[in-house]
Amino acid sequence: MIGLPIRLYLDEHIWRGLTQRLREKGYDALHVCDVDRGGLSDEAQLEFAAQEGRAILTYNIPDFSPLARLWYEAGRNHAGIILSNEIGHGELLRRVLKLLETVSAEEMKNSVRYLQEFK
Repeated sequence: MIGLPIRLYLDEHIWRGLTQRLREKGYDALHVCDVDRGGLSDEAQLEFAAQEGRAILTYNIPDFSPLARLWYEAGRNHAGIILSNEIGHGELLRRVLKLLETVSAEEMKNSVRYLQEFK
């Protein structure tokens, strides 16, 4: 990977232990619970992630897919949206690490990626 690494913001339904595992590998990961933002709207979560320069990782595909389109149409910038089906902890960690090793923060900016791409 060339460029700066992606800084992650994990949505509330994502396994909280993933944050620690990623930090142990040297990545900058923040969970919704770390900043007491549980229960807020998807829009509010994406706004926070964008302000912090973090790509958001979420299982909430039905809500974040249209939200990404709305932001695109409005010309709003974000650090990226990473969508995934719910998968086991080990597979989630493996796929996220593969994404982080191959996609830079610049490449992730204003894009939507599916963890399925990183099997």
